[in-house]
Amino acid sequence: MLNALHSFDSKALDLDYEAAAREIEQAIQRIVAQDLRRQGIVLGVSGGIDSSVCAALAVRALGPERVCAILMPEKENSPKSTRLGTLLCEHLGVTPIMENITAPLTALGCYERRDNAIRRLFPEFTTGWKQKIGLAAGLLDADRVNYFTLTVESPDGERQSSRMPVDVYLDVVAATNLKQRIRKTVEYTHADRLNYAVLGTPNRLEYELGFFVRGGDGLADLKPIAHLYKSQVYGMAAHLGLPAEIQGQSPSTDTYTLPQSQEEFYYALPYDQLDLALCAYGRGASEEEAAAALGIPVEQVHRVYKDITSKRRTSARILRHAALVQPVDIGSDA
Repeated sequence: MLNALHSFDSKALDLDYEAAAREIEQAIQRIVAQDLRRQGIVLGVSGGIDSSVCAALAVRALGPERVCAILMPEKENSPKSTRLGTLLCEHLGVTPIMENITAPLTALGCYERRDNAIRRLFPEFTTGWKQKIGLAAGLLDADRVNYFTLTVESPDGERQSSRMPVDVYLDVVAATNLKQRIRKTVEYTHADRLNYAVLGTPNRLEYELGFFVRGGDGLADLKPIAHLYKSQVYGMAAHLGLPAEIQGQSPSTDTYTLPQSQEEFYYALPYDQLDLALCAYGRGASEEEAAAALGIPVEQVHRVYKDITSKRRTSARILRHAALVQPVDIGSDA
């Protein structure tokens, strides 16, 4: 636990943003040129805060001519994502590449597989209906039961929700994960073409708590902001002077056709509170210290710490390299 002279408090996430930006830029320069021996950076941009900050830092590190930004809309994501991604590229002086991924997603059965699974719960679900997945309750609810619900909305605006059986949940998630995996395939296609490295955009909450898709948005050659908490990413966006509309974006998955926040889908706690809780957990702060910093009861912190422990195990599992029957020595200079 923390020494009493260095007790945990709400200032734990204070950051010297210019020093942090310089550190990241220097790391990008070194990793791209020396470690990976590539000529530049490829990344997907959506106008979200994480990809926007990563793009800005990459441009500061390498210059706009060595940053390949890709917009990858599909028929179900918000047009706002494309608009904000374009706005970001204009702000940074980067010429974006547009790759609409609707056709490959359709060919692989992304929409059909998902809709067939949804119809096992809502037989009337068809073209024109919308849907999303969410957690049943937040971590601060005393009687929280951790399960997922499926919400559908008819064309006339009527909503229905139902608890998802495991098989339906797995089928829906497997189908929608194709969106992240196709986007990453597109990024690596351009990286191979240009001899560039692929930059991943997870912040610390996503990286440490497993909020990414293996082989999808979890796949990259370097992840420059994986040590920054979400609130620090917002602070970095302000420091870098990104457009105000991008700075004001709330975290969203932009995966399902109904609006869905990251909080309702995975975290079940506002990101600023979860940032502080994860920081307290990582620094070995007691539940009492964390409760005082967050302004919530100790028993609620106990549930948050338990959830963090579980999600960290998930993250370690999906970050793990492929298992080998016997070790293979490929040399230290590979």
